[in-house]
Amino acid sequence: MKILVTAGPTREAIDPVRFLSNRSSGRMGYAIATVARDAGHIVRLISGPVALSTPTGVERIDVISAHELAAAVLAALPWCDALIMAAAVADWRPVTTSDVKLKKQAGPLTLELERTEDVLGLVQPLKGNRIVVGFAAETGDPVPEATRKLSAKGLDMIVANDISQPNAGFEVETNAVTLIEADGTTRQIDTAPKAKIAAAIVAWVERHARRDV
Repeated sequence: MKILVTAGPTREAIDPVRFLSNRSSGRMGYAIATVARDAGHIVRLISGPVALSTPTGVERIDVISAHELAAAVLAALPWCDALIMAAAVADWRPVTTSDVKLKKQAGPLTLELERTEDVLGLVQPLKGNRIVVGFAAETGDPVPEATRKLSAKGLDMIVANDISQPNAGFEVETNAVTLIEADGTTRQIDTAPKAKIAAAIVAWVERHARRDV
């Protein structure tokens, strides 16, 4: 199977020095790419800026912004049988980006923000028979918002996690998630290494894969 995985954060430039981003380390997406490779699949990894080595045998495509990530996903979509969208895409970017470093000034600095590309929204009309898995990182109970997103984006499964919990979410080696399928089936995975969670996700994709994309 040809599996496309996205991982890491995006960065949305304010000026040549500063940017808006999030705390994603990319470990979850890289774990998925590694597990999929070990299972014998052909893997492409679209990665935001991270401090991780490319898994051997995996083709890595580097991006920085949400716009670049969206373009890379859409370009690779016809190639893949499954998309696992583990990247943490920044939700907003500055409306304007300064070409020079903004200087300190007295008083507050106001930034006007706009929404970034809705990558899964762009994928939805092009999905065909591909398996598409999304992620929902929330604070507090992630299931209601994850369920809404699952339906709104036409996903086959979504991985929901509460990033406010200890040893879960960003910048740690472990996670605790709820897998929610399109038919409402759920599976809770308590705190475990991200590689174990990745294995559960890849195994689910293998069971549900539809080859006639």
